[in-house]
Amino acid sequence: MYCVVNNRFYKSARKSLAAVAILLCLSYITLGQESDKKHDKKDSDAAGTPIIWEDPGDLASRNLFYGRGSEDRAPKPPFTFVEEDMSGSNPKFDVTDANGTKWKVKLGNEAQPETTVSHLLWAVGYFTDEDYYVPEFNVQGLKKLHRGNDLVGKDGTVHGGRFKRQNKGEKNVGEWKWDKNPFLGTKEFQGLKVMMMLFNNWDIKDVNNKIFRVEDKNDGRTELRYEVSDLGASLGKTGGFFTRSRNKPDDFVKTKFIEDVKRPFIEFNFNGKKQDLFTDIRVEQARWIGTELAKLSDQQINDAFRAGGYAPDEIQVMTEALKTRITELSTLPE
Repeated sequence: MYCVVNNRFYKSARKSLAAVAILLCLSYITLGQESDKKHDKKDSDAAGTPIIWEDPGDLASRNLFYGRGSEDRAPKPPFTFVEEDMSGSNPKFDVTDANGTKWKVKLGNEAQPETTVSHLLWAVGYFTDEDYYVPEFNVQGLKKLHRGNDLVGKDGTVHGGRFKRQNKGEKNVGEWKWDKNPFLGTKEFQGLKVMMMLFNNWDIKDVNNKIFRVEDKNDGRTELRYEVSDLGASLGKTGGFFTRSRNKPDDFVKTKFIEDVKRPFIEFNFNGKKQDLFTDIRVEQARWIGTELAKLSDQQINDAFRAGGYAPDEIQVMTEALKTRITELSTLPE
């Protein structure tokens, strides 16, 4: 009797195991299909023409105070608190404005340089965020912040913030790498690297790079725009952990830019991250971006610093320092 019962048990167990195996197989197939769908969606999102620079046209007509944006698109009070953003190293939170537009507000010492640098990059044809700097503002419903609460006055006034517009029609489809992308060796990519050193942006890392998928409403073409989106570690000096700085006009104006010209390459005085990335810039590539920058007027450069909320004396010395660097590039020998 025991053997019969035991035999029935084994038969039942085998049937159960077979059923479980079938269910596992079906689940695996389903998961595989879902994975394929996600993969296909990712491939679909990434479909388009990669582009890292576009011809800015008449540089003299570009408004560097508003940069990529405009007076009409600038943030409009009153602002209403949505939520705090704990990502990154700087205090941030989301708000909506009077028009219902959503903004990412960054506080701290990266807010000013990020605004100025994004406007200057946009001026010569590179893709950037739409940034505005607001010196003082109030936020309705603002809660006590985990970070940056010392930048909020007792009356609720926030002392200085960069507003980044959350643009519709632009889909973030991933990150791009400095040492692996479709533009390696091109004058446009090399020019972007020169721009990073022009501003003493020492925080060169892949996580700061975004790819945005954008459809042109006029011709239906899809572009994959390669953008450097976190530029706050600029306008100071490069160096190690204890010597580098950001948003320090005195440091920026005192640092040397071009160290030496060793044809066919240029040696820059750059001590930021990924230093090996900047050893292959040719004279003609640096001169090209310098020639583009030289088309900007003193007033335009002044406006870019003014957009970052700098004081008049800071604007004057940094404009002169930047002009000197641009001249170094544009007058490089043939």
